[in-house]
Amino acid sequence: MLLHGLRSPVFGTNTLVLAAGADGPAVVVDPGAGSAPLVHDVLRRHGLHVGAVVVTHGHADHLWDCAAVAGEAPVLVGAQDADRFTDPAGHLGAVGGAFATLAGTPWQPVRDVRPVGPGAHEPVPGVVLHAVAAPGHTPGSTLWRLDGVTALTGPAFAEAGVTAHDGPVVLTGDVVFAGSVGRTDLPGGDEATMRRTLRELASSLPADALLVPGHGPATTTARELATNPFIARALA
Repeated sequence: MLLHGLRSPVFGTNTLVLAAGADGPAVVVDPGAGSAPLVHDVLRRHGLHVGAVVVTHGHADHLWDCAAVAGEAPVLVGAQDADRFTDPAGHLGAVGGAFATLAGTPWQPVRDVRPVGPGAHEPVPGVVLHAVAAPGHTPGSTLWRLDGVTALTGPAFAEAGVTAHDGPVVLTGDVVFAGSVGRTDLPGGDEATMRRTLRELASSLPADALLVPGHGPATTTARELATNPFIARALA
């Protein structure tokens, strides 16, 4: 499986392109504001077309370019965040106005939003994503696990010095970052729920997993369990 990472211009969201191989359908993850031209360039270079879009959660910086990227393709999102597609900037509270200005383009409604729950999903042939509910940052925050990745490219991996990984890959959205975790002070965030999620993930994330967050460099389960002060605080 190919996993190509991009860095969206607004808020530096890690936008990802997944495909079982060249010349076929791809899954685009978290198409942030300004990412559409970058995504289309990757698709052209690899002979791919968008078969589905997946988002880790319903914040505007992770889904603003969904319509421009997805077209007629379905967009999968954790069920508790599906309502955020009506007004994603509004769900950011006071931050929303500034984000909409930075985005530079108006919000375009998405044609086919599909709320999903935990479990295995195959949005395109050959790409199986295992959804793990991880509320706290938002009610519908979802981690997406995939196996069998053979090629990793893009800034999130280069910054971490990672060129290959034999184990599972987990897309953590804004739940777990390298050395940090997602904020809970935006509308729908909940600190107690986030602490519970972090405790559950500490015992359930594969020990050999490569974690790809919604912002910043990739990291590993082992590194975060050993050094992340926010996870340590949740476990205390």
